[in-house]
Amino acid sequence: MKLKHLLPIAAMIAFAACSKDDKNPETAEDPATFDEIGTIDIGGAGAAEISAYDPATKRLFVVKNDGTNMIKILNLADPAHPVDLNQDVLTNSGAVNSLAVHNGKLAAAIEATDKTLPGRVVVYNTENMSVLKTIPTGALPDMVTFSPDGKFILTANEGEPATDYSADPIGTVSVISVDNNYSVVNLDFNGFAGQETALKAKGFRVFGPTGFAQNIEPEYITVAPDSKTAWVTLQENNAIAKIDLATKTITDIFPLGFKDYNTDANAVDLSDKDNTITFSKSPVKGMYQPDAVAVLQNGAGIPYLFTVNEGDVREWDAYAENVRIKDLQLDPTAFPNAAALKADAALGRLYVTKTLGDLNSDGLYESLYSFGARSFSVWNGNTGALVFDSKNELDVKVKETGIYEDGRSDDKSIEPEGITLGTMGNKTIAFVGMERVDAVAIYDVTSPAAPVFLKIVKSGDAPEGVLFVDAKNSPNKKSLLIVSSEDDGVIKIYAPKN
Repeated sequence: MKLKHLLPIAAMIAFAACSKDDKNPETAEDPATFDEIGTIDIGGAGAAEISAYDPATKRLFVVKNDGTNMIKILNLADPAHPVDLNQDVLTNSGAVNSLAVHNGKLAAAIEATDKTLPGRVVVYNTENMSVLKTIPTGALPDMVTFSPDGKFILTANEGEPATDYSADPIGTVSVISVDNNYSVVNLDFNGFAGQETALKAKGFRVFGPTGFAQNIEPEYITVAPDSKTAWVTLQENNAIAKIDLATKTITDIFPLGFKDYNTDANAVDLSDKDNTITFSKSPVKGMYQPDAVAVLQNGAGIPYLFTVNEGDVREWDAYAENVRIKDLQLDPTAFPNAAALKADAALGRLYVTKTLGDLNSDGLYESLYSFGARSFSVWNGNTGALVFDSKNELDVKVKETGIYEDGRSDDKSIEPEGITLGTMGNKTIAFVGMERVDAVAIYDVTSPAAPVFLKIVKSGDAPEGVLFVDAKNSPNKKSLLIVSSEDDGVIKIYAPKN
């Protein structure tokens, strides 16, 4: 008798569960099944760098700098068949570097024709592309983002020097208050100059012909879910800075230290002339030098910062830091096998910095520091402590996929450059764009301290923009990965099969 009454109840519960899943199809999506569903070619080199999606208009906005600086607008109502609307918006006088969308507003970061002069952010209405506001920024705004609540627009202003160092603007972060008529505060790093020695002892890099504030080059920004804190990568400086948005102040600089390639877990291929792809231990360290950064905050309120450790070289006509190991004088005590190491088939062709490693300034290098870490990492956003590093797994998985390019072994290898995080049901997924192998690695990072590799998907040539659209905002109600590639102008769209 009891069973007879329980059966209808069980059926109702099962029906309710099915109904819930039907309303939230992303809960059943499998991130390991992402596959290409659509593609569009919008030009050649420089034609598809960074993209931003507006769910209200179902439009994809794309940075396009292939001779004429513009924003390309695509109709993404059917992600399998993106359509060029032929409604390009010319930005004039300066390249567009980055785009971001929030609540019907499109923010574009645009550098000046002379990159050492102040740039600007132009805010457009996504419906008709009318200009809502133009806001001045620091020099060379390289990345723009909205805070999750839409109250702030932030730009990382890299402040690169002129190639002859006739000008070298300071690196800054612009904090724009949307609700206060787009008023702007430009934050610089002069206040940390007194800490230079202590910071450098922890792996912070200040070097070259100019001073402290000019040395710092902000690259990429992420903002906490509560919109109270932001973090910006300082790529050439090998650090991350923390920003309090309530007070509009830079509160911390976290030097990132160095990665040791002389361990089994970090073994990589450092020669492009060894006629093989062999991962082995080497007496070299890597500077993390992250490009993109994304934040995941857990239930305890700890912000985890995910970085892609591309590496970058300060290399201008008037000053260059990079040198091949075979062109350095190695300390015979530190490197008793120096002659063998300097062979092209060993470490001879690996690029390292000449600004580190000669501790007593006698011209003999006791340590070797290469550019980037060939990995992605997770850092505690409150302390800067390293939580996780993928070690050599990206190189290993790329080799297993058959797309490793040995010709880049001496120079940053796969070059992980872009990263984005997305939520699929109860999982958090990371998408890591790798510029030199034209691919994106997908990881389950629900546990930030223990990411799990899922798969690699091929992209266009040199993926620059890696964008996730969650199912609830997607035009086809499936999670989307959108990858724009700067060397061939190809945009590819992926979705999970189930």
